[in-house]
Amino acid sequence: MSVNLQTPIDYLKGVGPNRADLLRSELGIHTYQDLINLFPNRYIDRTKYYKINELQRNNAEVQVIGVITGFREVAQKRGKRLIADFKDDTETMELVWFRGQKWIRESLKIGKSYVIFGKINWYSGKFSMPHPELELQSEHENNLRSTMQAIYPSTEKLSNKGISNRVVAKIMQNLFLETKGKFAETISNSIREELKLLSKSDALFNVHFPKNPDLLSRAQFRLKFEELFYIQLQLILKNLIHKSKIKGFVFDKIGDYFNTFYKDHLPFELTNAQKRVLKEIRHDLGSNAQMNRLLQGDVGSGKTIVAFMSILMGLDNGFQCCLMAPTEILSVQHYNGLIKLCNKLNISISILTGSSKTSERRDIHKNLENGNLQILIGTHALLEDKVKFKNLGLAIIDEQHRFGVKQRSKLWKKNTSPPHILVMTATPIPRTLAMSVYGDLDISVIDELPEGRKPIKTVHRYDNNRLKVFKFMKDEIAKGRQIYVVYPLIQESEKMDYKDLMDGYESISREFPMPNYQISIVHGKMKATDKDYEMQRFAEGKTNIMVATTVIEVGVNVPNASVMVIESAERFGLSQLHQLRGRVGRGAEQSYCILMTSHKLSNDSKTRLETMVRSSDGFEIAEVDLKLRGPGDIMGTQQSGVLNLRIADIVKDKDILEQARYFAKSVLKLDPSLALPEHKVILNTYRQMSKYRNIWNYIS
Repeated sequence: MSVNLQTPIDYLKGVGPNRADLLRSELGIHTYQDLINLFPNRYIDRTKYYKINELQRNNAEVQVIGVITGFREVAQKRGKRLIADFKDDTETMELVWFRGQKWIRESLKIGKSYVIFGKINWYSGKFSMPHPELELQSEHENNLRSTMQAIYPSTEKLSNKGISNRVVAKIMQNLFLETKGKFAETISNSIREELKLLSKSDALFNVHFPKNPDLLSRAQFRLKFEELFYIQLQLILKNLIHKSKIKGFVFDKIGDYFNTFYKDHLPFELTNAQKRVLKEIRHDLGSNAQMNRLLQGDVGSGKTIVAFMSILMGLDNGFQCCLMAPTEILSVQHYNGLIKLCNKLNISISILTGSSKTSERRDIHKNLENGNLQILIGTHALLEDKVKFKNLGLAIIDEQHRFGVKQRSKLWKKNTSPPHILVMTATPIPRTLAMSVYGDLDISVIDELPEGRKPIKTVHRYDNNRLKVFKFMKDEIAKGRQIYVVYPLIQESEKMDYKDLMDGYESISREFPMPNYQISIVHGKMKATDKDYEMQRFAEGKTNIMVATTVIEVGVNVPNASVMVIESAERFGLSQLHQLRGRVGRGAEQSYCILMTSHKLSNDSKTRLETMVRSSDGFEIAEVDLKLRGPGDIMGTQQSGVLNLRIADIVKDKDILEQARYFAKSVLKLDPSLALPEHKVILNTYRQMSKYRNIWNYIS
């Protein structure tokens, strides 16, 4: 009879109710299945036994065989410590315990041969080992032992309650004995043969009790592949089901709006990347499935024009469209950009934000419902229940990671049938993350900049070069250009940051005095109207320098601004630096980004600055950022907990992820419902996983 892996952990030999409660609360282990998936963090070589006279004073973990010759207690400031003398045939050392002395005195026997393991200290001319792991030599030789000992994740509470690594290893051993080490296969034979994967049973055994380093790495590969394969399978299936079940409106004609705009009003020649992306969108809108597409493109790559042309396809087919952005500044910028184009084509467009007046709102609500209003731009205000469309055909969401899943689904409910969805982001998402977190969306990438854009020159300068930087700024202003100077703003140190900003503003005012120079300042403590006034002055060219905190990261488009000076650049993340740099370089002139720092830099800061100076490719920068910060941080707080993986790591195991996605796609292309006999094991595993552990435990 095979053991049911959903059996509660309490029933396993060596666990019992108290340990079970601790394992549940500290490590989330409820069942046999959870325990088998508690993968080791690292491994230590347990093949070597040291003699006491061979030990080095290096705090290493070592293993020694010897006997306990006696105990004594030594008083100390708080309580007392227990010391045992431990000798082999070369020398004597001390074993030390600061807690649990009573149990240790009762359970250890003088004169018996023990194998001890732990970190060594050199103290008062003698080696000692605090809280060693001990095992009778006779038991040690009979145990299920591998040359490399697994070290499991633990917590302080577990250690204090006596659940040491040795206890966890012993419980794991009991699980293997009870199951006879036999585990159901979860991957089809064809994939296993093609990738020469170990069987599930061999992989689990060798990850917990590796026979040698080669088998360990093969076991890890097999288990990482499996974990990523099922995540990909679920994401791709979700996309397929979405396409087959959720019917979209069919935009089957390209009509007057689109054609007139393309022939007569397109402000510049589209890049090949833009043409390719439009084709992908057009294909989606013309099929009868709902579009669910993510459009990625670096700052300035021309996503907005692609979005507008997609909207025109909707209007040509008699539908309304909306564009939702996370901030008022961004919504207004979209509106100002699109209204000029709409006026030429006689299209009705409005904007709805938190500060829209009641009378404006009433008009918008009325014209939306009777179909007179064709395009609505706005912030979260679009999600209010009062906002009802006559026939919303396409919803575009800008910088979607700033909206929660619930907010996005509210847009769907504005209609009897869900509209097509196009999600845009200027934050390049590394491929690995895109494949995992957005694996259920179709992805389009605009990966080339429009003609005539010159790459921004980026340099790193230390604070002691400030006078040269000021001279450079004056030269650029003399050519008629404008300059941003940005200071960090971090919640925890807000007062200090504010002081830095004000000190900086004063020194710039001294260096660039009125009336020859005009300076704007924008920061978080200002009223929204004052901020808008200052930004407007800068946008109209009435001021030469804009001193700001990161308020301007998303927003203002000033083609005449050609220099971005970032103060304390070491305090910014890579993607933030890249976004800020994207505020310049919007005109035809050569633009510059100057990263100012002190001489004190951590290694990570150096890597970030070197990457910025070397590369202007948002995707390359995002990959470096992912390596430095890990997936959780990159997605921002709304997406934290992204990918709680058990053994795989999407940064380090990028190649395995790509293989897993390739195989998941191949299987579903051949057999979308997993009905073929050879896919029975995949279907069963998938059903089990969906039942006991949903994909959304992996992806929040």
